[in-house]
Amino acid sequence: MDKIDKQQRTVPKIEPGRYNVAFLIMNGVYNTEFTAPFDIFQHTQFRKGIKAMNTFTVANTLDPITSFEGVRILPDFDYTKDQLPKIDILVIPSAEHHLDTDLKDTVMLDFVKKVDQRALFMTSHCDGAFVLAKAGLLDSVASTTFPSDIKTYENMFPDLEVKKDVLFVHDGKYITSAGGAKSFEAALYLCEHLYGKQIARSLAGGLVIDWQLEAIPHFIRP
Repeated sequence: MDKIDKQQRTVPKIEPGRYNVAFLIMNGVYNTEFTAPFDIFQHTQFRKGIKAMNTFTVANTLDPITSFEGVRILPDFDYTKDQLPKIDILVIPSAEHHLDTDLKDTVMLDFVKKVDQRALFMTSHCDGAFVLAKAGLLDSVASTTFPSDIKTYENMFPDLEVKKDVLFVHDGKYITSAGGAKSFEAALYLCEHLYGKQIARSLAGGLVIDWQLEAIPHFIRP
C-alpha cells in the first residue's frame, strides 16, 4: 500500500460555526454506508440560513483505506496521532470485520468512547452498531442494525433493547440504521431533526430521493 508523503498532505478546511462531522473509516468499509451520509451532510454546505456541516474522515492511519468494494480513500485525520477538531457528530459506517476482529481493536473503541463524551450525536449504519454496542454506548438506549444481522446482534449483546422491522432508531443522541441505501434516509432524518422538514426535503431533492419521514418505518424515543 502506498505511503502518504506527510509534506504533501492536504488537511480539509474546518469552517467555524458549523457542525463537525467525522466519518470513522477502516479497511473493509462498505461504500454505501460511508458515501450516503457523507453526501447528505456535505450538501448542507449549499443551503443558506442553517448551521451547515464540515465533513471529514478519520482513521488509524493516513495511508489509503481500501473499501470492501475496492475504492481507495485517503483519510483526512489519523485519530491515533493527530489533534482532531472537536467532533459534534460521529458517523460509523459498517465495515467487513465489524462483527469480529474490529471489535477487538481497543484503540479504536477507546477513540469512539472518547468522542462520545462530547459529541452531540453518535450515529451508525448497518453493522456500525456493533462498534457502538461493544463500546458500551448503547446499553441504555434502543438500537438497530443490518436486518440479517439482528439475531447475531442480539446474541452478542443480549441486554440491549433491539428494534426490528425498522430502518432507523433515534434514542437520546444515538441514531442507528439498517444501512445500505437506507443510510441516506437515516442521514436525512438527522437533517430534518436539526434543520426542519423543508431543508431535509431540499437535500433529498438534490439527490433525487423522495423523502417522506412518515412513510419510513422507524423508532424515535423523545
